[in-house]
Amino acid sequence: MITAAAQGNGFLSPTGVEIAFVLVGLATLGAAVVTVTTKQLVHAALWLVVALGGIAVEYLLLTAEFIAWVQVLIYLGSVVVLLLFGLMLTKAPIGRSPDADSGNRPVALGVALVAAAALVWVVVDAFRTTWIDLDGPAQGSTRVSGEILFRHWVLPFEALSVLLLAALIGAIVLSRKEPAESADTAPPAVPATDKKGQR
Repeated sequence: MITAAAQGNGFLSPTGVEIAFVLVGLATLGAAVVTVTTKQLVHAALWLVVALGGIAVEYLLLTAEFIAWVQVLIYLGSVVVLLLFGLMLTKAPIGRSPDADSGNRPVALGVALVAAAALVWVVVDAFRTTWIDLDGPAQGSTRVSGEILFRHWVLPFEALSVLLLAALIGAIVLSRKEPAESADTAPPAVPATDKKGQR
C-alpha cells in the first residue's frame, strides 16, 4: 500500500512552486488586462512592463533560466524602452487619450477571444503527441534554445529586429517634423507707438 507521502504532491496538495506559478500567472493576467483597457498610453506601457516581467518570473519557475533572461533583456530592456521612446518622441499625451478608445470594445473583445481560442487549439494540437526526453538536456537550457533559435527561427528573429528598427526610425522622423509656418499665417506685427505722439 502506497502512503500519501510516497505518492508525492498531487492536484489537491500543490507545492510552493506551483502556488507561486498560479499567483504570478494571475498577476500577469491582470496586468495584461489593464494594459489593453487603460486609456492612458504611458500607463499602458508601464503595465506592459509588469506583464512581461511576470512572464519572465514564470519562466524562472519553470527552470528555463535562459528564456527568462532573454525575456528580461529583449522585451523589458529593448521593446518596452522602444515603446516609451516612441511615445516621448511622438509627443503622445500623458493623460487620457480619447483617440485611444474607438468605442468598438465588444467587437475587439470578441476578436480577442476567437484569436485566443484559435491559438490554444493550435498549440494543443501541435504538441498533443510530443514527448519530452527527461534524460536529455533541459528544454530551457542555453544549448537547446540556441539550436532552435539559430537553426529554425533565424529569419523571423531578424525580421523582428528590422521591424523594431523601422519603428524607432519612424518615431524619430515624426518627432522632427515641424509645421511649416507661411507668411500668411504669421500674426500681424504690432506697430510700435511713440510716446511723443501720445497726449
